[in-house]
Amino acid sequence: MITFSKLKPSHALITGAGKGIGRAIAIEISQHVSKLTLIGRNSNNLREVQSLLQKNCEVQFFECDVTKELSVQGTFTKAAALFGPIAVLVNNAGQAHSASFQKTTLLDLKAMLDVNLNGTFICTQAVVEDMLKLNYARVINIASTAGQKGYPYVSAYTAAKHGVLGLTRSLALEFAKSQITFNAICPGFTDTDLVSESLKTIVEKTHLSPNQALTELIKNNPQRRLITPEEVAQQVLLLCHDHSQSTNGQALSISGGEVMS
Repeated sequence: MITFSKLKPSHALITGAGKGIGRAIAIEISQHVSKLTLIGRNSNNLREVQSLLQKNCEVQFFECDVTKELSVQGTFTKAAALFGPIAVLVNNAGQAHSASFQKTTLLDLKAMLDVNLNGTFICTQAVVEDMLKLNYARVINIASTAGQKGYPYVSAYTAAKHGVLGLTRSLALEFAKSQITFNAICPGFTDTDLVSESLKTIVEKTHLSPNQALTELIKNNPQRRLITPEEVAQQVLLLCHDHSQSTNGQALSISGGEVMS
């Protein structure tokens, strides 16, 4: 097991931690921190993850919508009051919308920007002031290969994730002389509930079989498979390593070679 000497006594906070990639990150990072805060919109999911991880570290959770600035500020203040300053922030909360461009409304675009980009902005702004006082801090944004390239039928989602990468790179430069690093992880299609719903939609709209729909979904991945949430979680751990201080402003693709930069 990789250990992170500076991370061990720290407080980490993960958004969208109740399931999928966020849950996998929580499981992995709980083995390396002493205090962990889980944020999400479903208390039942968060409580289940908390129960699972309490043997590893102190865990608290808060139901919070990352698109609501005042709610985020209040929740993060409570989290820090109980567990100390947040040294690691993983902006994982996200949502995808699929439709042709002609059927994508301005409301659809605003919804994608709200949760994927604005949520990342709001949560980061809530922690950065305290992070500047620490001698170690990490902001890790879970983006997507849709932030690195274009995909059809997800124009609003793709635009939002491109925004996440722009934000990540700008903050990496603005705070380059501090101890905070800002990086993004860009998974390809990952084996989560979100992708399961996408497969159902493909089956319903195209009348393909589930296996054919999966083949269509992973055709751009040279390894021809879905990414696992655990693979993304392991990359988060690497970015938290003491020796990753020079990894800053990067968009790290976890995609089987679909995106090479």
